[in-house]
Amino acid sequence: MSRLARPATHLATGSSVLTRRLAARAAAWCARARRDDLTGWKAILGILLRLALLLLGAYLLARIVRALPALMWVLSAGWTVAAWRTGRSPVEEPREAPAEAAPVLDPEAVRTLLLEVLGDAPSVHLRTVLAHLQKRGQWEGRTVSDLRAALERLDIPHDRRVKVAGVPTWGVRRRDLVAPSPADGREASTAPSTAA
Repeated sequence: MSRLARPATHLATGSSVLTRRLAARAAAWCARARRDDLTGWKAILGILLRLALLLLGAYLLARIVRALPALMWVLSAGWTVAAWRTGRSPVEEPREAPAEAAPVLDPEAVRTLLLEVLGDAPSVHLRTVLAHLQKRGQWEGRTVSDLRAALERLDIPHDRRVKVAGVPTWGVRRRDLVAPSPADGREASTAPSTAA
């Protein structure tokens, strides 16, 4: 049984990756049909047409396979070979690709940057902070999730319910930045007390 586990894993992984790739390509192909020069339902007519073409293609393929059942063997063999090749090469699997090393950040420098972006405002959204960083040529290709993860590693308080102009989303508040961080509290509590 264990001799079959590795090949079965290769096939299952490869089949899963192929399915995701095909679905992503089909979705991207449909999305490219959106018209930016139109508004409302007219803007998505191209998407609906391409979706209808995909459904028609799947229907015709099913009809052909019903008419020629031997074709199913060829399609199955082709899928199995493609899944095997994809499952055996971990480089092509995005989840197994080596992660980019996280930059080493100084917590005080990050707090100073956040206070700079805040200006006189009581709070700021993380997407505004990210846009500020990217304007300076930093954090290119990064997302708000990456910024949240960096703040989490540095124990800098951030919250998903920060309101700016009435819109709640991930952000930081001035009162949280000027207050001591939880890490500072932990360091202070480990020091011996001098109270008599």
